[in-house]
Amino acid sequence: MEIYDTEEERLEAFKRWWKESGSSIVVGLAVGLAIILGWGYWQDYRKDQAAQASVLYDQLLKAVETDKKDSAEKLAERMQKQFDGTEYAAYSGLLLAKSKVQQGDFAAAKETLKKIAAGSNNELKNVATLRLVRLMLANGEYEQGLQLIAEVDASETSNFAGSYDELVGDLYVALDRLDEARTSYQKALRNGHRSPLLQFKIDDLSILENADSQK
Repeated sequence: MEIYDTEEERLEAFKRWWKESGSSIVVGLAVGLAIILGWGYWQDYRKDQAAQASVLYDQLLKAVETDKKDSAEKLAERMQKQFDGTEYAAYSGLLLAKSKVQQGDFAAAKETLKKIAAGSNNELKNVATLRLVRLMLANGEYEQGLQLIAEVDASETSNFAGSYDELVGDLYVALDRLDEARTSYQKALRNGHRSPLLQFKIDDLSILENADSQK
């Protein structure tokens, strides 16, 4: 360590140090300050966006509750555009898809559900996928529905496994593949799935099988 005898020597040493290191210190402080301010701005922006989305979603729910279908659909579409990528947009998308199905616009409903199913929220992904497959079932797209379920990551469906098994059974029944339908329904039961119609579906398989044997 250097030892300075006089105040003048210490002052000169400080000047040399500042000349060599001062600019980098200033830059470092400026960058640090920019990061702090930028992070604070981003946090404030996110809070503001969340507040706006919450207000809009409340308006959407009130429109749905009062059966104002046109207003509800416009609010849901606005949510999709203005707050895309948020959970508010995903939830409003489910309502929008339901509205499109009621109008007979299945193509628009499918596109909305596909977008939600591709999102990051695991629960919403599964809800959207199940609704999408049910829509395929209603439209006679049985093989496509089975393929979509086959592509779902099993590690992300633990809470929905029984629902998928039951839906696979429904698709097999539509395809007249009754043995495979029974296997899927029984798998749903073994997994603890508690659908009110599941046992009825299993019982109906015997009737369908008897009818086939008498042909």
